[in-house]
Amino acid sequence: MHLRLRAGLFAAVAFGAGFASASLPAAAAWEPTRSVEFIVPAGTGGGADQMARVIQGIIAKHGLMKQSMVVINKAGGAGGEGFLDMKSSRGNPHKLVITLSNLFTTPLGTGIPFNWKDLTPVAMMALDEFVLWVNAESPIKSVKDYVAAVKAVPAGQFKMGGTGSKQEDQIITVALEKAIGAKFTFIPFRGGGEVAVQLVGKHVDSTVNNPIEAVAQWRAGQLRPLCVFDAKPLPVTDKIVGDLSWSSIPTCKSQGLDVEYLMLRGIFMAPGVTQEQVTYYIDLLKKVRETPEWQQLMKDGAFNPTFMTGDQYRKWVENEENRHRVLMKDAGFLATN
Repeated sequence: MHLRLRAGLFAAVAFGAGFASASLPAAAAWEPTRSVEFIVPAGTGGGADQMARVIQGIIAKHGLMKQSMVVINKAGGAGGEGFLDMKSSRGNPHKLVITLSNLFTTPLGTGIPFNWKDLTPVAMMALDEFVLWVNAESPIKSVKDYVAAVKAVPAGQFKMGGTGSKQEDQIITVALEKAIGAKFTFIPFRGGGEVAVQLVGKHVDSTVNNPIEAVAQWRAGQLRPLCVFDAKPLPVTDKIVGDLSWSSIPTCKSQGLDVEYLMLRGIFMAPGVTQEQVTYYIDLLKKVRETPEWQQLMKDGAFNPTFMTGDQYRKWVENEENRHRVLMKDAGFLATN
């Protein structure tokens, strides 16, 4: 009887526990509990800054997140300020960073104690193009004219404007020097927006800005695109100036300049966050990409809309780091310390 009583009590307790657990709601999935900081390791007005603010605006407009998102520019040290801030924020799921190629070029070129593996990959949002631009009032109307103009002046007299030093704009400039057989003077600015303004003001002779960074000035008739640094023409056919669209721009390679370069627009989190937290932001960014505002950004900026997450994204980033180490070494930009 004693054993039967104990068994009966155990069964009753087990039944009661099962009933209670079945009646409880499932644990809610993780979501932010306070404002999310969105770090831009670059200046205002550039491609990364513009994309971050579009994402911020989409999330707010469509109510995709209960908490607010705040975009913060930390451009110091070629973006090193932003990356080191993220690295020091271990376990903080309320911080994101949008990256460009300075994810690789800044640590390789400056020697700061940072590597992309110090962060947690979330998603590739797109790949960004580069276009060779001149002022619309310039007599340079083709790549052939451009090469002739560069060669017609003493070495170093032709001024190329770009974002930062020893970053993607200057890497492309060095590649152009080798392709043309001439020497530029590279003038760095804090962001792509400033770069476009400097070209409009004729303070530099050309730039290699991203499409989104100069489309407003092209639309206004202030800048002229000469070629795109991609293997094939851009697919966007929406008219921008008269009958011209992004697809109207020839590739640099087809015009005799064998230079190609695409750039990451990707999202990372701080180290030490959980997979559940990463998954939340992946799902959030997928919703962002489904909106008409995002589709319009992809058209306006002639982006390659490739999307990656997980191991595929991590492997892509690893390969890009290796590629940039070679590019930086060939350009003489690797830090010596």
